[in-house]
Amino acid sequence: MSDIGLMSFSGEALERIIEIRDQEPGDDEYGLLIEITGLQGTQFGYSLSFVPLGETGTSDHVERHGDLTVIIPSADTANMTGATLAMSSDPMTPGLAIDNPNNPSPQIPDVPDGDLTGPLAEQVAQVLDRQVNPAIAAHGGNARLVSEENGVVYLQLGGGCQGCGMAAMTLRQGIERILREAIPEIVEIVDVTDHQGGENPYYAASKKG
Repeated sequence: MSDIGLMSFSGEALERIIEIRDQEPGDDEYGLLIEITGLQGTQFGYSLSFVPLGETGTSDHVERHGDLTVIIPSADTANMTGATLAMSSDPMTPGLAIDNPNNPSPQIPDVPDGDLTGPLAEQVAQVLDRQVNPAIAAHGGNARLVSEENGVVYLQLGGGCQGCGMAAMTLRQGIERILREAIPEIVEIVDVTDHQGGENPYYAASKKG
């Protein structure tokens, strides 16, 4: 197993990739570009392609695995850390497979659902009920407004979000973003969840995110 840099490669996968690379035409030296292209269910989708090393971006992460140069776009490095590329053990899906300990946060819609009226706390409760909770319910989670004071909103995550290794990303990239876009008057959003007490997190805390 090659384990230099962000990713690891099984010997069989590395051998197969180099074999395919060596069939590329021309005299250019090629590297393997691995990109996250989006989501497939609750997992990342990937694109693997060979590119001339001369076309590598200055901000791209580049690492060597034996005779193979691997290129990962800077935007994907955090979500590719600890991933392993190996040959699939599933006879129904032969070929290369990526085992990634990182998972995307639940998708939360961007468009506010309905008009917001009343005090700030009521507006927050409306957004949580109409947009946030229906989205994270698919992951067994929920978000509840604990209190609001002088524009500071205190939230408690429950269900699959309590103790979840992705909770910080879910709050920062999902819940916080949609609340701030819908209610600009919010000064700060504070997570007051007891994550140590989570009994059934959707993503285990050992997984990175």
